[in-house]
Amino acid sequence: MKQSQRLSGISTFILVGLGVVIALLGLALAAGGVKLVSLGGSWYFLVGGLVMAVSGLLIARFKTAGAWLFAAFLVGTAIWAVSDAGLVFWPVFSRLFMFSAVGLAVTLVYPLLKRANGGVPGRGAYGIAAVLAIALAVAAGNMFVAHPTVAATGTGPGLTPVEPANAQKDWAHYGNTEGGSRFAALDQINRNNVDKLKVAWTYHTGDVAESDGNGAEDQLTPLQIGNKVFICTPHNNVIALDADTGKELWKNAINAKSKVWQRCRGMAYFDATKAIAQPGNSSIIEAKPASAANCQRRLLTNTIDARLIAVDADTGEFCRGFGINGQVDLKAGLGDVPDSYYQLSSAPLMAGTTVVVGGRVADNVQTDMPGGVIRGFDVITGAMRWAFDPGNPQDRNAPAEGSTYARSTPNSWAPMSYDPATNTVFLPMGSSSTDIYGVERSKLDHTYGASILALDATSGEERWVFQTVHNDLWDFDLPMQPSLIDFAKDGKTVPALVIGTKAGQIYVLDRATGKPLTDVKEVPVKAANIPNEPYSPTQPKSVGMPQIGAQHLTESDMWGATPYDQLLCRIDFKSMRYDGLYTAPGTDKSLSFPGSLGGMNWGSISTDPVHGFIFVNDMRLGLWIQMIPSQNKGQATSGGEALNTGMGAVPLKGTPYAVNKNRFLSVAGIPCQAPPFGTLTAIDMKTQKVAWQVPVGTVEDTGPLGIRMHLPIKIGLPTLGGTLSTQGGLIFIAGTQDFYLRAFNSGNGEEVWKARLPVGSQGGPMTYVSPKTGKQYIVITAGGARQSTDRGDYVMAYALP
Repeated sequence: MKQSQRLSGISTFILVGLGVVIALLGLALAAGGVKLVSLGGSWYFLVGGLVMAVSGLLIARFKTAGAWLFAAFLVGTAIWAVSDAGLVFWPVFSRLFMFSAVGLAVTLVYPLLKRANGGVPGRGAYGIAAVLAIALAVAAGNMFVAHPTVAATGTGPGLTPVEPANAQKDWAHYGNTEGGSRFAALDQINRNNVDKLKVAWTYHTGDVAESDGNGAEDQLTPLQIGNKVFICTPHNNVIALDADTGKELWKNAINAKSKVWQRCRGMAYFDATKAIAQPGNSSIIEAKPASAANCQRRLLTNTIDARLIAVDADTGEFCRGFGINGQVDLKAGLGDVPDSYYQLSSAPLMAGTTVVVGGRVADNVQTDMPGGVIRGFDVITGAMRWAFDPGNPQDRNAPAEGSTYARSTPNSWAPMSYDPATNTVFLPMGSSSTDIYGVERSKLDHTYGASILALDATSGEERWVFQTVHNDLWDFDLPMQPSLIDFAKDGKTVPALVIGTKAGQIYVLDRATGKPLTDVKEVPVKAANIPNEPYSPTQPKSVGMPQIGAQHLTESDMWGATPYDQLLCRIDFKSMRYDGLYTAPGTDKSLSFPGSLGGMNWGSISTDPVHGFIFVNDMRLGLWIQMIPSQNKGQATSGGEALNTGMGAVPLKGTPYAVNKNRFLSVAGIPCQAPPFGTLTAIDMKTQKVAWQVPVGTVEDTGPLGIRMHLPIKIGLPTLGGTLSTQGGLIFIAGTQDFYLRAFNSGNGEEVWKARLPVGSQGGPMTYVSPKTGKQYIVITAGGARQSTDRGDYVMAYALP
């Protein structure tokens, strides 16, 4: 009582209040620590929480020992943080920042404790408080600095001027080239002047992809031929714009309808007036247009309601000689196709005079689904030239009357590539329709699932197949366009293919044989407990190339904005079965990392063929899965893209199980493992080493619990959308969760320019030089980022003043 009488009422309130808060924080830490220890986890939270609680009680009772005990707790926490996470900024920040802020408060009230005990406060406490305040300020400032996962080694691409003969003339294919280079041999915009880029024009499509979790998103990479830019919208409207002004030249309002997956990633272009070299010999063939007045130059788009459509690139009119009034029904031969069970979202592929299309089959709905047939159509008439049915690969004709293509087979939903020199089409393949249940899969399902498939573009005949996952139970379908590169091997240059996977693997294959050109090992993996599941005892790992965001997680990798959500993530992690990359789903709760979103996704790799580099962007999102014995009478939730219910309850009708799954997030809605959650990586293909890796994206337009932080904290968020590489030494990317188009120096990963977009973007940046003005433009579409409710219909071009 005598002690408290030495203090004013407000001082008493401060000490008691602070002490109670610290005690409660400590008890909460200790309570979670008990659970964690029971699961075999770290003792830090239990011991630290108890020490913290005692220190708080002592402070509330005006004991100076409470402050000293908290100091001991803080020192112990720092030692534990470094031993647990190393000297890595974000993990150490998570462990220390909050408690250091509390420590600052304790230091500031220490003179009150001295006074309460009859002592004379010195100035030492204020000196320590100043040091803590400076440390906290430095830590807070470092939140706004990019922390490269791999610092630049100085071996990144240099600058080689574009030779006029090699300069890009048009952006005529989804990935710029048939082989998906996403590289522009242009350097008018370069590292030295990119910071001067300004908006040149803006166009509104009038088609906004309104999403309620149904997969309605803008994910377009436009085309450019001559003085026209061509775009397609989420409902497959096709529009031509003036390349210099963005003025609408024509519009064909196709208005395709679908409950889910409203998106158009790209189109194909064909010019029937140009001679085409016949592969394999020197003869030239001419592609004869259907009529001299209609569609000599044509755009082809496949739609979310399963049509292949050809329109005149000059006028936008339907190509009358193509199919029926310019349209081909892609549901033909598929049998029963309920709405939204089969649709097309990736660009058709122009392979000589053959248009090749795959198709997206909804995941995990039921065992009986449309098949994943791949078809080639005559670009002039729309007549089907061949069909590759993964359930009947020898018969390349349409099914007989009353029959269908094999049902529920692996499909190819992602963009494809074409090699004109060998007339080969390269297809990224998915799995059969119940992605995470393989009991009913056929031998052919096991052959083609999660593989890269090479077909003859003229006949559809199989040339080779290379599988990246055996009996895929993780939805690790191949998600991106294979990129064709020249690869140095044993002193020779080998025509190669490079592709990234959702599992964080990068494969480099010989284009002629499909054999790996870098080391791939079969590693042993564990089975789960689903009866009769034909678990593969091994799985491939591409150990000869860097693995991106596919580290083996430990409890120490768990993270949170505070120690408390980190603690809950640790408890969740220790509560789940986790055996590494290929942790098979079972009736218990298991963790897949990276999960089915990636790793790497549909945005694709960009290349630098001049200097021998590739550039990869990724997302790092784990997924927990639990298979539940079920009578399959329940309905799926609408927790993720509706019919394929990306997250939430998944029906798996026709199997003995339903599935519950969701992203591995903290209570604050933040991925549970340590940042970055999305990066941009440069890989030197001469050495197969990472030259640099940097986080991409900030929490400016998102944040904990979905609350926008409005702060450019460079934590690195999941990326969804591809990159553009240019000979000006730049990498452009917009597919982040904040609303920016960015340019990075390809030599060292430094962010050298960014422009605020009106909404987020998942589009692919592209670039061209206007044949009229000679000006180089960078173009991006912005329809909204996945984690944001903001939507738009923007097409924006940037140029130098």
